[in-house]
Amino acid sequence: MPDSAQNHKLRTGVAALTQAGDGDFSVIEAIGGPRGVVESMLPGFVFVVMFVITSDLRTTVIVSAILAVLQVLIRLIQRQSVMGALSGLFSVGICLVWAWHSHEARNYYMFGFITNAVYIVLLGISLIARVPGLGLVVEFIRSLPTEHFRDWFHGWMDDKPLKRAYMTITALWVGVFSLRLLVQVPLYLSDHVAWLGTARLLMGIPFWALAIWVSYLIVATPMHRHRERERVMQDQAVAGRQFSESE
Repeated sequence: MPDSAQNHKLRTGVAALTQAGDGDFSVIEAIGGPRGVVESMLPGFVFVVMFVITSDLRTTVIVSAILAVLQVLIRLIQRQSVMGALSGLFSVGICLVWAWHSHEARNYYMFGFITNAVYIVLLGISLIARVPGLGLVVEFIRSLPTEHFRDWFHGWMDDKPLKRAYMTITALWVGVFSLRLLVQVPLYLSDHVAWLGTARLLMGIPFWALAIWVSYLIVATPMHRHRERERVMQDQAVAGRQFSESE
């Protein structure tokens, strides 16, 4: 089933693509809004700047950790949603612990390498299997298949233009994750922390926003047509039930 009107609130991340074709998409909101962008980039920015200035890993880790915790506390004080900040705190926490225990600042970025590699493998397998991973994610969020899984699955997989769009954006995201590794891993291996941190920042939110935007452009038209077909089928089903009840 398509989204109900009450679920048309703006979503972030890949979930924002569920609104493609409905006119509610906002690339700024999709990447967390201005505040979300700042909160996402600030810990990494502070980490690389502090390390370049002080060359002291201990001080850098402590300051970065305090900043990450403060972001969550500020949201709690303002009684705002803290889920995004908490997930960011969790990720930053893993990065900081990794750097602290290894005594190497460059290992702050190791967790990012692992997550990018995992995404590449999972999405790559989905492309080989001809079941686009991004399509699964978007459709699962758009209409949770609590029952009639086969109908749900074939409902979008049998829509050739929509499936083709999902295959395309899945390949696009594989390219984004791969490009990050191709650029950043050599900087990690050569221990260029400042350049690695800069590359991580430039290829983080900016690349994320670009990938979301291009994905939206690719998916919007086929998803809009798919939604229209769903609405027609729903209307026909309702009309059929009403006809049967009137007899």
